[in-house]
Amino acid sequence: MLNITTGLTIWCSEAITLATVLFFAWRHDRETPAYLMWALGFTVSAVGFALAAARGFIPDILSIEFGNGIALLGESAWIAGYCWMDKRNLEWSALLPPAIWFAGIELPWVHDSFTNRVILYDLAGAVGATLLATAVRPAEGRREGVRGQLGFVFMALACVFFVSAISMTLLRPNPQDALIYRGYTALGSALLITTAIALSGRLLMERSERRWRAISITDALTGVLNRRGLQDYFELVAGKATKESQKIATLLFDLDHFKAINDRYGHQTGDVVLAEFARIGRQYIPRSGAFGRMGGEEFTAFIIVDDQAQAEAIAETIRAEFCRVPLLAGPSLVSATVSIGLAIMLRETANWDRLVSAADRALYAAKRAGRNCTIVFSEAEAAMATDTPPDPNGGELVPTLDDQIHALRRLGTLSRM
Repeated sequence: MLNITTGLTIWCSEAITLATVLFFAWRHDRETPAYLMWALGFTVSAVGFALAAARGFIPDILSIEFGNGIALLGESAWIAGYCWMDKRNLEWSALLPPAIWFAGIELPWVHDSFTNRVILYDLAGAVGATLLATAVRPAEGRREGVRGQLGFVFMALACVFFVSAISMTLLRPNPQDALIYRGYTALGSALLITTAIALSGRLLMERSERRWRAISITDALTGVLNRRGLQDYFELVAGKATKESQKIATLLFDLDHFKAINDRYGHQTGDVVLAEFARIGRQYIPRSGAFGRMGGEEFTAFIIVDDQAQAEAIAETIRAEFCRVPLLAGPSLVSATVSIGLAIMLRETANWDRLVSAADRALYAAKRAGRNCTIVFSEAEAAMATDTPPDPNGGELVPTLDDQIHALRRLGTLSRM
């Protein structure tokens, strides 16, 4: 028959093995301190169970009081690890399992009865497992199916402890039978904890994959999407067009005379200008759209619009905001402008190549028109073959805000004549 000493010995060996694996995982990925905290938790747990298993060879105060309390402290470390994993603040409730044990063991009717000590330990363990299930709850706005599985495992662990405590309370087994029951409970809890660690590793691996994917589609300088990211997000943006009348607009931005800025002020200043334009562009592009850097001084945005005027308004807002005030880059004030090519197509006919090609031809026309302006290619012009050479006179020049104000003043003057 399995006894408590054998069960605790097996769990100690398993805990040391898991602690070693988690420690090396932390050495490999030091940006995930949860590995280190979990390794510490298993180390502390192994020490506690080793002290408990050594009862009869060491003083009872070490094997009973401190051994079990230290083992429960391992649960506190695991709770802290999950808090660190989600960058949440640690709460005092994480110390409840050892606190319950150290408070209860001082009661004479608990201290002097092995069965009652087992009941106390199981109740403290059930509280710790419940706190673990709470610690792995899905964060707001985060969908991770593994978290639900982890929560289920920890609640199962809490049930194992709670059922053990209730059974001991009702059956009141003799000390020898209680030792056997406690050994099976220790092995069952060890199996569930090992399963939880495996699921936790899977959760962290999936998170690492998402982090590396985010890095692979993000421009390092500006923090917006790179060309690969834009290509990946294009279909997502297009799929958000729910109405048949909605269109997809491509805005192609090119900073004017950017080479001259680099030559005059230095590449560091040029980087500041790029980052500032990225900040402005990201600010005014709707959340349903995508904005990123194609390369060099060229940026692109894909947005869903109801009509051409909506796309024009967004393009002109970005253009006007960027050139409104000179940018302070170090000791220098840098004046920079941007030319914009805008192309619009219906969702059914839109694809990456046709839209980007049409926007590129519109941008070429904007450069020929004097820069610092927006040229729009309507649906008919955007639908032309992609190999059509750019027409320097093609497209529709979007009137700037100053142009519109000037026109209104002229109309007011004419109305008074």
